[in-house]
Amino acid sequence: MLKEFKDFLIKGSVVDMAVGFIFGAAFATFVKSLVENVVMPPIGLLLGKVDFSQLFISLDGNSYATLAELEKAGAPAIKLGVFMNDTISFLILGFVVFMFIKSYNKLRNVEAPAPKTKICSDCAMEIPVAAKKCGYCGNTAV
Repeated sequence: MLKEFKDFLIKGSVVDMAVGFIFGAAFATFVKSLVENVVMPPIGLLLGKVDFSQLFISLDGNSYATLAELEKAGAPAIKLGVFMNDTISFLILGFVVFMFIKSYNKLRNVEAPAPKTKICSDCAMEIPVAAKKCGYCGNTAV
């Protein structure tokens, strides 16, 4: 059983899966940066210079100028801006994964080549698809 487990770890899926997780974590960091630093600033500018990451609703009744002040005070809050950034990150990541899987499936589902032979209905021998008559039994209804 130990040998089987070792073979499982070394030969296949686990190594591929580990590489996938590492790449996925790095890609998620990239997408998060893309959303926070490239996508959201122009959207905020179009909507009147709103910084989405600073949108929050304080639940303790006090007013805070920034999210950093709120977090420093340890006050509970609904962090709408953080949620919006994470939602956009999720959608971008989901779209990229969808496109990757779609491309992978397209490569994987390469059509099989057309058969070059067929089976004679009388003698069950294999003959070329273009044959009009079986070379083994002489059947013309192939």
